This record gives sequence, structure tokens and C-alpha cells, in this order.
Amino acid sequence: MAEPRIQYVTSFDGVRIAYTSVGEGDPVVFASNVWGEIQLALERSGPIYGTITDGLLRNNFRLVIYDGRGCGHSDRNVSEMSNAARLADLDAVIDRLGLERFGLFGIIHGSTTAITYAAQHPERVTHLVLEAPYTRGNEYYARAPSLRAIKALMEMAEENWEFFTLTLTNWLLNFRSGEAAAELAATYRKGMNARDYRRLVAVFEQTDVTGDLAHVQAPTIVVNDATSPFILTSHFDSVREVVAGIPGAELTHVQNRDEMGDAIVHFLRGKKGVPADAGRSRPVQTVLFTDVVGHTEMMSRLGDERGRDVLREHERITREVLKSNGGTEVKTMGDGFMASFGSVTKAVECAIALQRAFADREGEPLNVRVGLNAGEPIEEDGDLFGATVILASRIAAKAEGGEILVADTVRGLCSGKGFLFSDRGEFVAKGIEEPVRVYEVSWQ
Repeated sequence: MAEPRIQYVTSFDGVRIAYTSVGEGDPVVFASNVWGEIQLALERSGPIYGTITDGLLRNNFRLVIYDGRGCGHSDRNVSEMSNAARLADLDAVIDRLGLERFGLFGIIHGSTTAITYAAQHPERVTHLVLEAPYTRGNEYYARAPSLRAIKALMEMAEENWEFFTLTLTNWLLNFRSGEAAAELAATYRKGMNARDYRRLVAVFEQTDVTGDLAHVQAPTIVVNDATSPFILTSHFDSVREVVAGIPGAELTHVQNRDEMGDAIVHFLRGKKGVPADAGRSRPVQTVLFTDVVGHTEMMSRLGDERGRDVLREHERITREVLKSNGGTEVKTMGDGFMASFGSVTKAVECAIALQRAFADREGEPLNVRVGLNAGEPIEEDGDLFGATVILASRIAAKAEGGEILVADTVRGLCSGKGFLFSDRGEFVAKGIEEPVRVYEVSWQ
């Protein structure tokens, strides 16, 4: 991608705001987040935007990107960093370009600017696209343990800016590549100094756009990327608040940045949902695990022959219910099953049907626990592997006999489907960095 042509507009208080306009077609404006949006948005390998901007340009959209005050190519060390000033900067760029109608994109902190602007200017914003949005900044930093840790390090940011940015970028890249983290950290340091960063975070912490949500009239999509480091389990509560608060807003789950770009293009073209051929990812599946509670004790009490008869009954019931609900048996583990579903709704319906079938049978009681998770498992030789499968297994192990526990992702995908969920809190699953929030499905 060619180097962008950077221009300047003067905001209300004399601060010069750097902006660029790339491509031809319907305009999409990127609300400034932090660090310097121009370079980050147009770097294909970056962890924040990735291939999203490339996808929009390929589909004939015009991208308008600007650096927020104190960031990137815009004026540094400015006295006013408030949300009102950031809104004025966005307005100045739009007015300079003479944009009458446009789509508006906001990610993380830029989402609050985008939400407020859309609420105040319904005549201008045709579509609103958000990723990792939140309503109240103090809760954004308080909910996730990893974000609390990053915030705690801010106290020493001005003393050791390099160490702080390296810690932040390693976290963003999931500690996969020290070299890539160092390169991104250098970009961050080039885009902002430590003092302005701390001042801007203080502004974000005071942000509250709750009152603006109901006033957004533009069609709105909130995109949840499973690979994004910004959507932590604890942060997803904030995402749901945004979706619930904006009239008609839709939550769309995708599996990578390619698929996210496809979903955004699909939405901006006036279509609902995710395109059938979105991205180049593996298919999203819901993984279900069952396990007979007290299997060893039952075998000891009944003896091998009678105990095996009970397990055969368990297998018969499970296979019949799977078949009637569109499930695919992946494998059986003696006293439990692993199955997959192309539909999360069908998977939850199957879990409920299983518990009802076991409860209704006569004879030796069968106490079965069920756990579900949705994601993009790896498939090899008819078996499934990967983080999606591991977490489904861990969730099943947390359930009691007769219970159905599901991951927060499953609950989100089932929103509005008529299921009843109760919050069972968070637990730390082995091999999973962030605490996992699970919900119990009511079936009785």
C-alpha cells in the first residue's frame, strides 16, 4: 500500500489534526482510538486493524483516517484532551472533506467517540461499526485482570516508556513473537509520548456514553472477533450493554480479521448477518461434552455386567437425541460423549433434550453433566482439536450431575432464542489465560 497523503485541519482550539483519505467510493470514517491511527490502520500486519482496511479498499470504499490530538502526526502536548475535544476533531475532519453521509467505524476507545457522534448527528451517519466497545471507561479497566495489570504499570510509564510499551504489545500479541512486539512497541512510542498517553487514559476512564446509546439511529453492528485480544471474557459484559442499548444493534461473531472485514463490507452494503463465504477460516462449530457423574462408583456398586447395561442405555439415549437434533458424534469416552453442531441453537436444544431424556428414564439413575463451547476447532480424521474443544471439556467438568453449563460465547449467540440462563460466575480453566464466565441453562 502506498504511503498515505497526510493533510491537516485546525480544530476549534487551534490544534492541528492530521488526516488522510484513501480510496474511492462510499466513505467510511475511522474514529481515532489511540497511538496514531493513520499508520496503524494502513499497516496490513498490525494487530488492531489487520486486513480490515485492505478489504474495505478492495470493495471500493473510501477510508478517512485521522490521528487524534496528542497522537501520531497531529499536534502533541496539547492542553485539552477531553472527549468533547476529540468529538470536535472528528467534526473538523468531516467538515474539511465536505462529507454529508458516511459510515463510522470505532474500535475500543474510538467506539465511545463514534457512539456519541452518531447519537448527535443522525443525519450524517449511515452505518455504525463497532469493535470491543464499552459504555463506562472505569468499568472497562476494572473488569479484566489483565487490563488492571496493564493499568497498574502506567505508574511507571513515564520513567520507563520502552518497558511499558513492550509489555503492552507483548500482551496484545499473546506473547507469540518478541520481535513483532518490539516492532509494534517502537511504532507506539513514535506515535505518542508517555505523558500524553496517561492523560488520555485518564479521559477514557471518565467516559460514560450510556445516555447516548438510545439516541443512535444508524444501523449498528458490533463485531466480536475471536482472535482479538481486546474481547476478554470479562469485557464481553460491556459489549452486551452496547448492543442492548442501541436500538436494532446486531452482535456478529467472527473468527479472524479476514472474516471481520468481510462482515463489515457485507453490513455496509445493507445486508444482514455474516456472508456465507466470509474469510478463509474453519467453520464455526459448537462442541458438546457429556459425562456420567459417579460412573466408577456405579460400576463398583452394580458390578461389571449390570453397570455396562446402564452405560449401553446411556449410549442409546445419547445417540438418538444427537441424531434428532442434528448433532454429529465425534467420539465416545466410555462414560461420556463429544459431539459437534453447526448450529449453536441446535446444540443447546440437544443438551436440554438429553437432560430431559435421562431424567424421564426409569431404573438406575443417570446423572449426566453437559458442557458447551462455540468456536473454530481444528478437524483431523473426524476428530476435533484446539482451544474450542479444550474449553468445552473444562466447562463440562465444572458442571454437576443434571446440569448444563455453557461458555459466554454460546450464551451470546443464543441471545433472543428463548433459552433461560443463570450466571454461574468465572473460573480459571487450565490452559486458558483469562478467567472464563459460564452460564447454566435451565431445562426443567
